[in-house]
Amino acid sequence: MDDVRSYSSEEINPSDYKILIVDDIKTNILLLQTMLKRADYGVITALNGEEAIAKAKSDAPDLILLDVMMPGMNGFETSKKLKEDAATKEIPIIFVTALSDPKNIVEGFEHGGNDYVSKPFNMAEIMTRIRHQLELVIILRQNEALQRAIHDRDELYSVIAHDLRSPLGSMKMSLDMLVDCVEQEQVGEDMYGLLVSTNKTADELFTLLDNLLKWTKTNLGRLNVVKQHFDFSEMIAGVVENMMALARMSNIEMTLNDSVAGKAEVYADIDMLKTIVRNLITNAIKFSYENGTIVVDVSSDGRTVVCEVKDTGIGLSPEKLEALRNAASFTSEGVRKEQGSGLGLQLCRNFVEKNGGEMWIDSVQGKGSSFYFSIPLVDD
Repeated sequence: MDDVRSYSSEEINPSDYKILIVDDIKTNILLLQTMLKRADYGVITALNGEEAIAKAKSDAPDLILLDVMMPGMNGFETSKKLKEDAATKEIPIIFVTALSDPKNIVEGFEHGGNDYVSKPFNMAEIMTRIRHQLELVIILRQNEALQRAIHDRDELYSVIAHDLRSPLGSMKMSLDMLVDCVEQEQVGEDMYGLLVSTNKTADELFTLLDNLLKWTKTNLGRLNVVKQHFDFSEMIAGVVENMMALARMSNIEMTLNDSVAGKAEVYADIDMLKTIVRNLITNAIKFSYENGTIVVDVSSDGRTVVCEVKDTGIGLSPEKLEALRNAASFTSEGVRKEQGSGLGLQLCRNFVEKNGGEMWIDSVQGKGSSFYFSIPLVDD
């Protein structure tokens, strides 16, 4: 807290802040007004609760010093009404009270008070409590500004990813067709190698943009979970088949083992699960050497179905494995110097949780890694 105060204190310029003093005794108002004006604060005054509410709405003070014992509407009632109004509910209130009973102090906090000072006034105490509340106001405003900036950033990411995804998708399909149709003998080894390399880069960029779009939509609350009944094994088989070409381009053998007897019916968002499997396979390819192997295994314990994506790649050190298990995101460099953004695994964890499953990781440095996720089976 000391660090926060020292930082915030540098930001406070008393002349930038208005304080509303509410007291039915004019002498008390004059005393507080003199003290605050001497410190260069702007001051507004009110003699009762009704006037305080009106001035809080019209003058928008940054802080209210509110007397408790007033005729008519007392301080607690005034605070309650201020906190019920959207225009005034965020204004911090310091109760000024002669009541020393802890029950009265608790009542003040229950009615929306942020702090209190006792009568007779201790000037140093009042000034300290005022400064403290204004420091909190600054922190809250900075946090609101930061949240707006994060929201605007995510909006921008979403627009960029959305606008680039379509043309890049078209380019990727064209490159896929060229790789499938063109023989190495037709264009030469170097040109064919360049074509394959460009196709891989396009695939990586498309995956990154797709992850970025889904990640920003998740952060903005625009990505809904649309669940349906489907066969988990069939879904995995379809994704693996579509990813075979990418594995072959990296000279990696990929196989699918499915030990589930019968239909593995789940109730989940199929697009999210496909995204999880694609990301885990892409990650396994990135961290596997040429002539390595990737095994996608599907199994069940009768309650859940589990997908494991296992590679024979570089693996992770115990330190990196622990960081990966505990961190919200993780970045590392692939065997071909690919730079990971960390978005893929972060998205996988999020999507697994949204579908009621769990995700875990095992890895041995120099031997490879296994990424697992489970999804509940539909009860018979």
